[in-house]
Amino acid sequence: MSTSSSPIVFIVDDDKDMRLSMQRLLKTVDLRAELFATAQEFLQRNIPDVPSCLVLDVRLPGMGGLEVQRKLIDAGINIPIIFITAHGDIPMTVKAMKSGAVEFLTKPFRHQDLLDAIQQALQRDQLSRSQRNEMAELQERYKGLTARERKVMELVVSGMQTKQIASVLGTSEITAAVHRGHVMHKMQAGSPAELGSMAERLKLSANR
Repeated sequence: MSTSSSPIVFIVDDDKDMRLSMQRLLKTVDLRAELFATAQEFLQRNIPDVPSCLVLDVRLPGMGGLEVQRKLIDAGINIPIIFITAHGDIPMTVKAMKSGAVEFLTKPFRHQDLLDAIQQALQRDQLSRSQRNEMAELQERYKGLTARERKVMELVVSGMQTKQIASVLGTSEITAAVHRGHVMHKMQAGSPAELGSMAERLKLSANR
């Protein structure tokens, strides 16, 4: 994997020794890390379009970890977060996990626990990215349909046969079959059932 597309682990911790220790640990499993001493430094970084996760200290000078989490959520930045703290308490853990944190580790933590959490976070981000890319491709295919083809798709998904579709459209069965074929081809659907699944993902069911 090239450096430009390999995963990145962002580490935000005001303890320099802790940052460097985690960076050395990640290097042993061929993961690259970017280090930040404050939340503000990290928030100025444009996160590249590669699988990534954030190892975030809860207590930081200025802006704390939970506030960083909230700012990322508000900005629509979906990066998995692993919280680390020397002062963890149950309410803080619950709040972090409810907001989507992958793990909450209390210092001193085992190296393997951190590595396991990071691998889980990177896998989660990779899956999320794949799903977003698939959805974007599906939306592009749907945008490529003409208004008539969208209507045909709606009718196919509702369970209508070609003859019924022709009747609704006021056209010949042959013309309806051609439109149906165009829809299946453009949407890359192998069957009406697969087309129905695509319509559900596109939230078209309400238009049927």
